[in-house]
Amino acid sequence: MTTALLTLGRLPKALDIARALHGAGVRVLVAEPFHRHLTGVSKAVDQSFVVTAPAVDGPRYLNELRELVVTQGVDLVVPISEEIVHVSALHGRLPANCRLMSMPQASVLRVHHKAHFVEVCREAGVAAPDTAATSTPDAVQLAATHDYVVKPVSSCSGRGVRFFSRGDGLPRVVEPSIVQRRVHGQLVSSFSIARDGDLRCTVLYRGAVMQGTVAVCFERVDISREVDDWIRRFVAYTKWDGFISFDLIIDERGVVHGIECNPRATSGIHFVEPQGLSQSLLDPLAAPAPTLRPERLSQQFFPCLTETQKSVFTSRFRHNLRCLLEAREVTWKASDPWPFLGMPYTAWNIIALASRKGMTFGEVAMLDFATFAGGEHEVVE
Repeated sequence: MTTALLTLGRLPKALDIARALHGAGVRVLVAEPFHRHLTGVSKAVDQSFVVTAPAVDGPRYLNELRELVVTQGVDLVVPISEEIVHVSALHGRLPANCRLMSMPQASVLRVHHKAHFVEVCREAGVAAPDTAATSTPDAVQLAATHDYVVKPVSSCSGRGVRFFSRGDGLPRVVEPSIVQRRVHGQLVSSFSIARDGDLRCTVLYRGAVMQGTVAVCFERVDISREVDDWIRRFVAYTKWDGFISFDLIIDERGVVHGIECNPRATSGIHFVEPQGLSQSLLDPLAAPAPTLRPERLSQQFFPCLTETQKSVFTSRFRHNLRCLLEAREVTWKASDPWPFLGMPYTAWNIIALASRKGMTFGEVAMLDFATFAGGEHEVVE
């Protein structure tokens, strides 16, 4: 029997991957710094292991993963989210019979870094907004002549992203950050599966209900030729292998601009049929292109409920309520109900910390994987 190790279990996309692999007859293990987590209560998971958070001790975290691979006879390691910036360091350091679903760490870090990603876009011949480090004269010039965005070079889940108007003075920052020209237009997100620079499957979606800058209800949209061409050129240039996702803005002229890259799975994975997803993971060379689920609207119910309740006395309430009532809940499965039913318990550590820090669930969920300078890490048991 094939054994797969997921390196995170707290997020719904981990649950999708676990269920897809389990449905294909795979023994699924999860390595998690949290003692309890969403995917751990699923019937799809054979066993969960508590590991050290990378923000506490990165080398120890990698050693513990490597030990699990050896002792549990793992054939496939699947990073789930931001922990990929750490797990990718295991590329080439695992037993020969174990495959890591990741590019080498240098490739992952280059596209994950907000400024370096723009450099890769330029090299690949695809559009990206003018960008400069906050400490440079170019940043001052950008801020004086354009609406602009300031964001940390390694932020995720919208952490630290701030929007300014042309002429606003540059804010003080405490960690490496960029100033980026703000492109006005339609914001969309993508999730793709690639094999050696060949694009096998892409999902394009947009936020229907937002929690801060993160979507908690998402709507799949059709892929235009321009978006498809942008993604294909980037994937081909980088020879990308595995999951890769982008935040894109389509301006009023129809030009596609890449504003961020997530070298991992995003919420778009919820639109992929489980059988095709499992085949792409288990046999990427021979697997056909995965097909997509018929649903166009998917949600994470509890945060979507929270945002709907908060919008009761606003113009967004009717829209949010419709999404809440009509969207497919991504964790619910009648034959595997406990991830959904037990979520208030398994996510209580995230909920409590989000309330204490005044941050979104998405921001808090990644604190123990953070790699930024000038911030504090709070690890949740």
